[in-house]
Amino acid sequence: MLRYLEEPEKVRLALSPIRRRLLELLREPSSATQLAAALDLPRQRVNYHLRELEKAGLVELVEERRRRGFTERILRASADLVVDPGVMGRAFTQIQDQYAAEHLVEVAAGTVRDVARMQTAADADAKRLLTFTLETEVRFAEPSDVHRFTDALTAAMQRVVEEFDSEGGRPYRLIAGGHPAPRRTEGES
Repeated sequence: MLRYLEEPEKVRLALSPIRRRLLELLREPSSATQLAAALDLPRQRVNYHLRELEKAGLVELVEERRRRGFTERILRASADLVVDPGVMGRAFTQIQDQYAAEHLVEVAAGTVRDVARMQTAADADAKRLLTFTLETEVRFAEPSDVHRFTDALTAAMQRVVEEFDSEGGRPYRLIAGGHPAPRRTEGES
């Protein structure tokens, strides 16, 4: 399940290094004692951060167990978090140059924001959000091939959209973008 964070205070709470690590570990239910041992931190310090995360609704109680005269609380992250890029202060101005990296980042950020919000709403309604993803890699011999490829892809998309576009149908947003593939290190596939 995804949880979309757009409130600056909740983002601040979730993104401190220790809390990010706690949320990562809490993908699996765990206790403060187990987390303290995994992080090599005092249990009291871990408990403080867990209480703050719980107040913000970022972790939830799974169960309570009686152990050696005290109650052990088992917690887990309430959802995988997606942070609105605009909250991070990295929103870009509306750039309409289809070859500008800033425009690709803005479109990608908007996609993350829109899909995360819709997924959160679908999860709340116990429904499935119908999406599709196309992903591939292409190698260009010359930099100018990027422009020719973009023009050809645009024309192909227009033909396919015209074939499937239906007046009164449910609108879907289709995004195509490209960026240099990250360099792979030895041993990566």
